[in-house]
Amino acid sequence: MRSVNVNMSKTRLEAFSDGVIAIIITIMVLELKLPKGDDLKDLVPMWPVFASYVLSFIYVGIY
Repeated sequence: MRSVNVNMSKTRLEAFSDGVIAIIITIMVLELKLPKGDDLKDLVPMWPVFASYVLSFIYVGIY
């Protein structure tokens, strides 16, 4: 059996981690639901969901 020497460069690892983070953020956005109405007051009940999304986005972005 042949031994394979795998050397991953720093840029390749950064590109991989950027792709993983992009997928995570995309999945987070897909979980957001549209409000039932079209007025600004219809967004008020959604503020906890929006706030948790913003905090999660910041946490993932810092990584």
